[in-house]
Amino acid sequence: MKNLESKREASVIEWNEFANSKKARILVGAATCGRAAGALDVMEEFKKQLAQAGLADKVEVVETACIGLCYAEPLVEIRTETTPSILYSNVKVKDVAKLVEQHVQGGTPVKEKAEAVMGDEEFDGIVPFAKHPMIELQKRIVLRNCGVINPSSFEHYLARGGYKGLERSFSMTPEEVIEEMKNSGLRGRGGAGFSTGMKWSFARASKADDKYIICNADEGDPGAFMDRSVLEGDPHSVIEGLMIAGYAIGAQHAYIYVRSEYPLAIERLKNAIKQAEDAGLLKKKFDNGFEFEIKIKKGSGAFVCGEETSLMASIEGVRAMPRPKPPFPANSGLFKKPTNINNVETLAAVSSIMRDGAESYASLGSEKSKGTKTFSLAGKITRTGLIEVELGTKLGDIINKIGGGCPDGKTFKAVQTGGPSGGCLTPEHFDVPVDYENLAAAGSIIGSGGMVVMNEDSCMVEVAKYFVGFTENESCGKCIPCRMGTQHVHMILEKITSGEGEMEDIERLKKIADTMKKSSLCGLGQTAPNPILTTLRYFEDEYIAHIKDKKCPALACPKLVKFKVDAEKCTGCTLCERACPTGAITGGLKNPHTIDLEKCISCGACLQTCRFGAISRE
Repeated sequence: MKNLESKREASVIEWNEFANSKKARILVGAATCGRAAGALDVMEEFKKQLAQAGLADKVEVVETACIGLCYAEPLVEIRTETTPSILYSNVKVKDVAKLVEQHVQGGTPVKEKAEAVMGDEEFDGIVPFAKHPMIELQKRIVLRNCGVINPSSFEHYLARGGYKGLERSFSMTPEEVIEEMKNSGLRGRGGAGFSTGMKWSFARASKADDKYIICNADEGDPGAFMDRSVLEGDPHSVIEGLMIAGYAIGAQHAYIYVRSEYPLAIERLKNAIKQAEDAGLLKKKFDNGFEFEIKIKKGSGAFVCGEETSLMASIEGVRAMPRPKPPFPANSGLFKKPTNINNVETLAAVSSIMRDGAESYASLGSEKSKGTKTFSLAGKITRTGLIEVELGTKLGDIINKIGGGCPDGKTFKAVQTGGPSGGCLTPEHFDVPVDYENLAAAGSIIGSGGMVVMNEDSCMVEVAKYFVGFTENESCGKCIPCRMGTQHVHMILEKITSGEGEMEDIERLKKIADTMKKSSLCGLGQTAPNPILTTLRYFEDEYIAHIKDKKCPALACPKLVKFKVDAEKCTGCTLCERACPTGAITGGLKNPHTIDLEKCISCGACLQTCRFGAISRE
């Protein structure tokens, strides 16, 4: 590792020049979320404006990754010689010229676009980043480099302590590394929450000559984007974690199983693997005899590949279906060799733990759930994005303080934690510490970390139907409880939301859900009923309203909602008439409109297009 240490010294110099010099720089967040919001066009416009101002050679434009404030994308950080670094939000192409003229050239921040000061102190009324409401309660370990470094730079990662965890591991025996993981309290962040050190010890115990370690980056939960952001923003942290895990269990080969829908993550991974090979970290035998290679396997987006035996089947080139256990992967896994599987976040945490020590990590979190956890906030919440908090943080603090509550004055109703396999929690759970044990007691799970927020306009029966429909489509069909169970509960929920339900359906849902949980082969079928059971537990009154009153309290189920036009408010602008897909609205220009309820399919297009509040639901 001596060669690496000499590279580190040079990297520190380069990093200090990048992070601390007064040279003018413009950093554009261009991860997938930023690109979707137009970050690449903004970056090109900056280059164009700088060239026109004669500053192209004096101001560097750098592409970075997601810093977590996805609701504020595109994000741009501007550093100049005369002012603190300022983070700007929702930057559009039309804003670039003013930012260049006023801030880059004039040295005066554009306050109306400013989100935070990237420093320790307030500047001209702009809050420091550490005091930003979405950041203040966070503890960033897995996300330590995301949005901070250039994710394509090996030198940046090295300068910020990269591969020091691997160096420390090499100063220990594999058994000591495993013990360090046990002492850290790290549990699998893919959802199961099993002790990482214990899991490694099972694979280590095998005497086989050939072993595999797999990084599961098959992130399939709706509303979840933690793994993608880490791979796009800090790929070397995952590679380092894989190498430490490989050394600990005695593996020589690794696969990163990543869904093909993540092209930028795959690109960043390929670049990082090549850099690690060029630096002599991969495909080279170290003095201790350790030699390691990493391959990327692109998956086709099957949710069932979140289950480890299904994932291994996919790598082997056969249909992704779970198999009964035992034998467990630690004894007979990929290609019938001892195999260990950890997810992206787990491995990114491993590299930090081995660098800073188990005690530092174990000091965070709750009694049985140590460390931090990343979550993606999505749905009807003010500040959507990626966060990392200590386990044990109260649910209400995540929703209200970090996420800013529901926008537009709407009332928070529920949050779905753990993706399609999780459950819906209510305002009654705001004081519940978010960790493995407490969420399980409330009927939900942490899962991989998705949090989908719903407000007063969300129908909880419809929500349960959506998530069950997702698991129905994603079921591999191998076992009957999952294959038939998801179909039957989905049909019952469709019946209820159509106004055709009967009270016996509630007991049918509970009975089928209980059967699925007890007898499905893998975690997909075992947890698929969670959205039904928790919505029945906390929102049974909504089910009863759908069945007895034939009404949807949230006015969200199309077949239980009628639309009407207020003739006094209608101006006859014809927008709703033109938007209606079935021709149910008539009236003509400047005349009050009417809706033919026989033709109306309750799609809501008229409500969305009306600018005068003339259309309502009942």
